[in-house]
Amino acid sequence: MRNFVFIPKRRKPVLKGEIRNRLYQIWQELAVEKKWNIRALEIAPDHIHLFVEINPTDPIHLVVKAFKGRSSNYLRKEFPELKKLPSLWSKSYFFSTAGNVSAATIQKYIEDPHHY
Repeated sequence: MRNFVFIPKRRKPVLKGEIRNRLYQIWQELAVEKKWNIRALEIAPDHIHLFVEINPTDPIHLVVKAFKGRSSNYLRKEFPELKKLPSLWSKSYFFSTAGNVSAATIQKYIEDPHHY
């Protein structure tokens, strides 16, 4: 299982309302298509925590590209206000594995709305 953190370009608080709801939907559909299991997903206005089970053979950079690429493409088409940003997502991302910390601990952290 992998834990990812993504931020919008310039950490703009754009992930709210209908954009947030649509992002959630896009990522759920992508996960089903790729046979990944989203264990926890927290979308704050200026960052995202994603805890997902992926295939061990899936390269991390391609998983990131899939989540960021598809969502950027769809959201920028559907919400013209996002075109004001040079890109939807920052190029950077953080990821870790559920190694020394249990999967339940990571999932509980992500689902806690008071951690940010």
